[in-house]
Amino acid sequence: MTLPTSVDRVTAAYARLRALDRPEIWISIRDEQDALAEAATIDARVAAGESLPLAGTVAGVKDNIDVLGLDTTAAAPSFRYRPGRDATAVRRLRDAGSVVIGKTNLDQFATGLVGARSPFGAVRNAWDPSRISGGSSSGSAVAVALGIVDVALGTDTAGSGRVPAALNGIVGVKLTRGRIPTTGVVPACRSLDCVTVFARELGLARNTAELLTGPDGIDPLARTPDEAAQHAAGSVLPSRPRIGIPTADQLEGLAPGWAEAFRRAAARLGAAGVDVVEVDITALLKAAVLLYDGAFVAERYAAVGAHIDEHRDLIGSDLDPSVAAIVLGGAAKTAVELLHDREELDRLGSVARTALAGCDALLTPTTTWHPTLEQLAADPIGGNSRMGRYTNFANLLDMTSTSIPAGTVDGLPFGVMITAPAFHDLAVHHIAERLLQPAIDILVVGAHLTDQPLNQQLVSAGGTFSRSIRTSADYALFALDTTPPKPGLVRVVTGGTAIAGEVWTLPAAGFGTFVAALPSPMAIGKVMLEDGSAVSGFLCESVATIGTQDISGYGGWLAWLPL
Repeated sequence: MTLPTSVDRVTAAYARLRALDRPEIWISIRDEQDALAEAATIDARVAAGESLPLAGTVAGVKDNIDVLGLDTTAAAPSFRYRPGRDATAVRRLRDAGSVVIGKTNLDQFATGLVGARSPFGAVRNAWDPSRISGGSSSGSAVAVALGIVDVALGTDTAGSGRVPAALNGIVGVKLTRGRIPTTGVVPACRSLDCVTVFARELGLARNTAELLTGPDGIDPLARTPDEAAQHAAGSVLPSRPRIGIPTADQLEGLAPGWAEAFRRAAARLGAAGVDVVEVDITALLKAAVLLYDGAFVAERYAAVGAHIDEHRDLIGSDLDPSVAAIVLGGAAKTAVELLHDREELDRLGSVARTALAGCDALLTPTTTWHPTLEQLAADPIGGNSRMGRYTNFANLLDMTSTSIPAGTVDGLPFGVMITAPAFHDLAVHHIAERLLQPAIDILVVGAHLTDQPLNQQLVSAGGTFSRSIRTSADYALFALDTTPPKPGLVRVVTGGTAIAGEVWTLPAAGFGTFVAALPSPMAIGKVMLEDGSAVSGFLCESVATIGTQDISGYGGWLAWLPL
């Protein structure tokens, strides 16, 4: 297969950008001919034998990160400046062969988790434009989700590199704080900020993030390779990892269907060879509240408070009122309050580490709900605060965290997050790989149907309900003499009928375990469906149906069972 050249990919990116007509994604777009010239240079270097791991990709960059040749605004026109060089992360991205095509919209000054706090417009969700995209790295996430770019850089202080990933069905990687230098990044909370990476695939997101790591001799908070090596040894996963999940009461308040989707994700991990155990994350949830409700917000005022103070007359036009209120509120915090909050954070961190002792990582929903833009407008502060329940604590407690897709609920993406101690980045990646392993559909027509006696076998194997279906009219259904009662599905040459059933989706490992445990005379084979497609499903050896009742006329097991 011939891979697209950089020129081909850049050409396609601009064509898709124009076709989608989603101007709120972008704050500035690079001249197309300039980008094509850079792409041609990359193609020439690759042709000459140079190794450029990101050649053939295009990127977007959140507009609080400097890109040479484009203004930086942090979504505040009055803050606009033209940087003299790329941010360290951008330079490394370009050095690896990716072509940056523009600066993406964000919650102003990276303050928010909704993607609607920008004078450049609210960034609409990639799946449902009536809903929020999540923030603050909203434009970067949507540009990736819509296929305009392959990778995009964001930032994450409270969850901005993870929440929009979850709400748009993509991957958001936040490595250990300081592994990617923040040189050239407009600070939100300087001591907590992280540069993050979005992509549609876990491998690309993770590999891109690693290409950006390492000290640059400028960022004083950058972690050193020696520091990373010292801690990374503890990130090697055992053959059967142990993953903590919140208790049932700590999952209360999720959007309808999300708790069930989360439990299905946890079950898939269990089917993939992971021990899943409930842990009390009260200390983490209390730490999360400190980020905005405590004195740590003073660091936001230290970052951009002077600019907002000097331009109070622009609040409501150039400056977002919600952002201004949060940042200016930080000025009232005292050093004593900050020291007390740091002491409380230390205590909560110690309690959390004890609670998670023996666990290799923590699995949580990425966020709690997915409001419409109208719902958010009715309660902009409260609506935003709900978004960070499971994300806010990670940077405060120096943890690595990645958000990955975990299916859909009511047609919208649902995401889960894997969080672990600092420098356990590789462990998080491997756990995410297990959760994202290939899935296999299987048709069930009897005792494995929803609410039937053997359905738990599917659930235990990590199975999730996909859809109700009917087979093609080529099958007969027989009531077998078994305990518990179950039917046998047989394909016939003549006299067949369509049989009702369900399609469930299992991870590959769970599918293998499930099939290996099937007793005779049951077997797995291809079953034709009413719509002309085929799916793996339960079939029965025809010899086992001799002398049994043909119940095909009822159209399915459940229709016959009450009789």
